[in-house]
Amino acid sequence: MSRFASSQAILVQCRAGFEREAAEELERRAARNDLDGRAHAKAGDAFAIFEFDDGISWQDAQKAYASASLCFGRQSWPVMARIDALPDRDRVTPIVDALKALRTAVGDVVLEYPDTNEGKKRSGFCKRFAEPLINGLEAAGLYKPGVRKTPTLFLFFPDANAVLIGLGDPRQASPWPMGIARLRMPREAPSRSTLKLAEAFQVLLSAEERDRWLRAGGKAVDLGAAPGGWSWQLSHHGLRVIAVDNGPMDKKLLDEGLVTHLREDGFVWRPKGAVDWLVCDMVEQPSRIATLMADWFLQKKCRHAMFNLKLPMKKRLAALDQCKDIIRSRLKDIPINLRFKHLYHDREEVTAYLTRLDTR
Repeated sequence: MSRFASSQAILVQCRAGFEREAAEELERRAARNDLDGRAHAKAGDAFAIFEFDDGISWQDAQKAYASASLCFGRQSWPVMARIDALPDRDRVTPIVDALKALRTAVGDVVLEYPDTNEGKKRSGFCKRFAEPLINGLEAAGLYKPGVRKTPTLFLFFPDANAVLIGLGDPRQASPWPMGIARLRMPREAPSRSTLKLAEAFQVLLSAEERDRWLRAGGKAVDLGAAPGGWSWQLSHHGLRVIAVDNGPMDKKLLDEGLVTHLREDGFVWRPKGAVDWLVCDMVEQPSRIATLMADWFLQKKCRHAMFNLKLPMKKRLAALDQCKDIIRSRLKDIPINLRFKHLYHDREEVTAYLTRLDTR
């Protein structure tokens, strides 16, 4: 395929109810990259689209909107074509014809749909449709798995009769369909909140970073720990945890010996020395949490932090911007890496990862 094949738009998938934030994030990214166009989003659809005024290669478009770099977009990829009236009996041929027009073969196929009650009705269709679609692509000479630099074919079904067709580099898109990491609830964990931290480790850290920084024998602090979902996740990786909370902790977790419970004020207590990890899921004003996290780094009390910011419903982006400014201004003389993601297991909050680059 030509390096300069033009994409029409960028599609991002998000949690239903966060379409406005996802669309504004797309517009901000376009302004940063000098890309002209406009975002479109409808409340409840669980996705947003940014349409380009001028042609842009799908490779450049995807780099500008890489999934890992977006906060509210779980999944993102360039849209190359759209079919609004798929026939009932033969949906393969129009998609194969669209790919022929793009003059490219693909190495993999990913089928997606909105993360809504209505969208989930298409999950069964996507599972059944994958095999005949691949057969149709093979017959047309367009399916070449294992060929280096061959793009992935992304298909998104916004409703039962339409499909958005995209090409993408799987390294720039989310590794999970729809951007949702599939995690099982551990029986031993004290609460479902453990899934939130497990997802944060998967989404906000690379495999290399997980191997390097989630090592057995490390030290961690969990602020607002009760009943122990995040402490369990840390101890499951072999870290020794100080769980700080005035509330009760799960007894079985404490009996395992890796978690020590302190009934202290999470905003006041500090360890004597530095720990590897600070995690925090306290229900508090986001600006106060951002200040607390920055202070731990200023005082050199931790090397890495994973924390949640509970965002007000009507001012989510403004609150997030304020927290970013607080952290960056307080740590202006310290080299940091700050990442945000609205995770699948998040609700009215976003999860952040913060680390000092001079202590990694």
